[in-house]
Amino acid sequence: MSFSEVYINNTSSFFPNEPVSNDEMEEYLGYINAAPSRSKAIVLRNNGIKRRFYALTKEGISTHTNAQMTALAVQSLFKHHPADIKSIELLSCGTSSPDQLMPSHGVMVHGWLPETNPVEVVSPSGVCCAGMHAFKYAYLATKTGDVHQSVATGSERMSVSLVSANFEDEAQRLKELVADPYIGFEKEFLRWMLSDGAAAFHITDKKNETGISLRVDWIEGYSYANELEACMYMGAEKLKDGTLKGYLDYTPQELMAQSILSIKQDVKLLSKNIVLYGGYGVKAVLDKHGMKSEEIDHFLPHMSSEFFRDKIYQQLIANGTPILYDKWFVNLSEVGNVGAGSIYFMVDELFHSGKLKVGDKIFLLVPESARFSYMYSMLTVC
Repeated sequence: MSFSEVYINNTSSFFPNEPVSNDEMEEYLGYINAAPSRSKAIVLRNNGIKRRFYALTKEGISTHTNAQMTALAVQSLFKHHPADIKSIELLSCGTSSPDQLMPSHGVMVHGWLPETNPVEVVSPSGVCCAGMHAFKYAYLATKTGDVHQSVATGSERMSVSLVSANFEDEAQRLKELVADPYIGFEKEFLRWMLSDGAAAFHITDKKNETGISLRVDWIEGYSYANELEACMYMGAEKLKDGTLKGYLDYTPQELMAQSILSIKQDVKLLSKNIVLYGGYGVKAVLDKHGMKSEEIDHFLPHMSSEFFRDKIYQQLIANGTPILYDKWFVNLSEVGNVGAGSIYFMVDELFHSGKLKVGDKIFLLVPESARFSYMYSMLTVC
């Protein structure tokens, strides 16, 4: 059986509303316990993010759902030839923040695209890797000839879960227990990290007749959940033995009092493992495909924070897979951490930058701290 080559022929992004500066964040997300955050300045100093986007007004009113944003990104792929959207045979949508538990995110996106035909829809779950899983499903379906035209997306709408009202009950409880109350750092620091938005790839088995395409050479993934406990979680609480107790096992009162539905991260576990294990994966995939890191022309690492930049650089050197900084392409400071969408936003900006030359090799790295899983891909400009 012969397999098709697979190409990204177009990319697009959608950001809701105007960018939000660091000074404006609490105007949108609100103040916990009626006081400015004590961790905000520390987190922002380390993460290097200058602006982000929220699908919210300053009054806390939602302006877009996740599904709406994703549909707008899909439509943007075909803005010059709108009728071509009917050629889509597969819609593959990854996110860690669907608008509801059911129906799936992907079918909700399809519901906002009445101009399309009936198509296959998949909705990979997870966190940052969910967007890459959506990409891989579309890649494999196209590679095998099951479909000829597909769209993969990555998106997030985390702002609605970051508003202060979600933490007020716990803030009051802590106030009663300690003299210097504020939300635990493992819960609050993610409020200053995350951003909303959606992005999409148009994937086909024929490259563009004019202009560039990105040939998808391979996509690989590794999970280290067999070795490491959960690090980032939502809708659960981490117990002393390292296991998670899910939201279904809490009463409605406990859900609010303990902010079980908020997103949390074990910062110590993150710092100890996220870069180290990601480096293991880089060496493994390059060795598997017989590549040297020196062959990479553009390195697109999804980073939650600039804090990790030098750590990643040093780990790559330690692994024998160095990638010089002049090959790095990151837009975290301007768009924020958009989780499953971040790698799409980087590829989109680079694709339309005019910087790419035929033959360039683009290496994608997406870490997911939830339980330490990683996705990697190599693209070639053609």
